[in-house]
Amino acid sequence: MRLYTRPVLANYYITYRCNARCGFCDIWERPSPYVTLEAAARNLKDLRRLGVKVVDFTGGEPLLHRQLPELLTLAKEKGFITTLTTNGLLYPKLAQKLRGKVDMLHFSLDSAHPETHNQSRGVACFEKVMESLDIAQSLGERPDILLTVFEENREEIAEVYHRISRPRRLVLILNPVFDYNAVKTGAGLSEKTLQMLSTWGRRPGVYLNEGFIALRRDGGNHTQAPICRAGSSTIVIAPDDKLVLPCYHLGLEEIPIEGQLYTLYHSARVQRLIALEGRLPACEGCAINCYMQPSFAVETSKYFWKALPSTLKYNWMKGTWRQLR
Repeated sequence: MRLYTRPVLANYYITYRCNARCGFCDIWERPSPYVTLEAAARNLKDLRRLGVKVVDFTGGEPLLHRQLPELLTLAKEKGFITTLTTNGLLYPKLAQKLRGKVDMLHFSLDSAHPETHNQSRGVACFEKVMESLDIAQSLGERPDILLTVFEENREEIAEVYHRISRPRRLVLILNPVFDYNAVKTGAGLSEKTLQMLSTWGRRPGVYLNEGFIALRRDGGNHTQAPICRAGSSTIVIAPDDKLVLPCYHLGLEEIPIEGQLYTLYHSARVQRLIALEGRLPACEGCAINCYMQPSFAVETSKYFWKALPSTLKYNWMKGTWRQLR
């Protein structure tokens, strides 16, 4: 049964540029402009009309956008829950300007060991993450640590938890890695790793969407009976002000918005693409967290019930449950 018929999330790519070189991501390889404030103001207004509740300002590295504080202010003025994930390299410089503007601020950290984390990210950023956590907390922020889990770093979870997140009373988000397009990450997580993730997800101060585990055990999305609702639950906007459908990672079509997002979203062309969500050949086996999380939330299914306890737990820990009612 469909619980929410309108999109709930906007993945707003404000630039594809990045100052890291993560081996499990190819976004930074794409040429990219920066979102303009004028376009963002128009689109945020229409996103509100469309029913969106959460705007994820993403990239690339979103802190490379010089007008990020203004973009966040626009979103907060319109009542959105804002989220942002960063590698931390620029956060110390921008922390004061971002203060109070991000509801869910995530710092990427894949290991408690500098050399391991830096190798994963392709740049020396471990110390900047540590510095960023200190600064964010000193400003009264409540950042999260986002740990992308691979087969080879699953043992890092314990050290990150005991040495970094738990002493600071921060939420540790466990993010199972995923493959997409030509980017192969070794995302076929073993049953041992899936069991380990589930165990950690029950710890205090840890968030793991248990729906992700169930979906992986079931072989991901299946085109004959799709669980993916990427097109109808999530709106994806590119830095050059285009609507991306049915999702960023597949990117079948990119349509210029030209200040008409609300009208464009309801057009026959866009609705035709939305109807293909989860049914295209490339959708078979997909387990991309960015789209499965909102997909689980808008429709009752096995995955809805698997995801619900962890979703409630996270929003309770963050205090954002009131805004989602």
